[in-house]
Amino acid sequence: MPGEGEGERENAGAGGGGGGTAGAGRGEGVGRSTEADAGGGRTNTASSTIICFAANKPSSSSSSDVSSLAKIRSEVLTPFRSVRMFFYLAFIASGGLGGLIAFTRVIGALTNPARAAEVPEILKGLGIDVAAVSIFAFLYARENKAKNLQIARLAREESLSNLKVRVDERKIIPVSSLRGIARLVILYGPGSFILESFNRSKPFADQLLERGVLVVAFATDGLLPTFEFDDSQDEATITSKRRRLWQLVPFDISEWSKWLNEQKELANVAPESPVYMSLRLDGRVRGSGVGYPPWNAFVAQLPPVKGIWSGLLDGMDGRV
Repeated sequence: MPGEGEGERENAGAGGGGGGTAGAGRGEGVGRSTEADAGGGRTNTASSTIICFAANKPSSSSSSDVSSLAKIRSEVLTPFRSVRMFFYLAFIASGGLGGLIAFTRVIGALTNPARAAEVPEILKGLGIDVAAVSIFAFLYARENKAKNLQIARLAREESLSNLKVRVDERKIIPVSSLRGIARLVILYGPGSFILESFNRSKPFADQLLERGVLVVAFATDGLLPTFEFDDSQDEATITSKRRRLWQLVPFDISEWSKWLNEQKELANVAPESPVYMSLRLDGRVRGSGVGYPPWNAFVAQLPPVKGIWSGLLDGMDGRV
């Protein structure tokens, strides 16, 4: 699926977030809601009910806002691209003008036998001008293509940031509110795929939370599994923290499904294939792939969200 680096895929098969510190800032609600459930004597299993809500058709002004934000982010990420493109155009214009002048001189020399000796030198200059125009036209076209691809990718990420997730029965937040707080991992597949991904994450749950990972599980068949946790008294605090890892669920099913299916189509992934997508702290797509997410690779390569470097390297998560 399209990720950072214009559509990169993970080594798991193909191819914008700190849960461990969710008690700080906006993420505080994520932690409190789970602990309240545990303390109130409610059931210690995740709800298997998915509630669908009617999707509002996005307005043209909303799409325009997304596109404008994508262009602004593109300028921030590549501040010198516009300068390079300006100089490429200037060199193309200069070479084109020089070539036009050289061409008229060639015509004049060919019609005047007294200037016949000048023809080779004029042709040499004309060749240099044509070569310069060709090279800078190629560089401009390549830069413009990279710009358009980057804006398209950033626009998709802005659309993702506008999608909403349910934290608990009373709290619904947009994905954008988790920027700088959590690294989301989105799972999209049948209930059996979600359950197996949960089981594979168990040995790494604490380390994933330390790295700010939160999972958004989307069961395509509507059968979100029940997540089993250790309910013993000695493990109550640990279980409460681990529950946060799998607390988020998509709010607007139709919008989430539309966005994810678009990404699969762009990546030429079969519609029935289960996929995952990981986001950076700044909300950009870090990577994606077909199959189960590599929890061990996340633990090995992602830095903890607490520490001296916290906040300084947001978005520099690399890829799995």
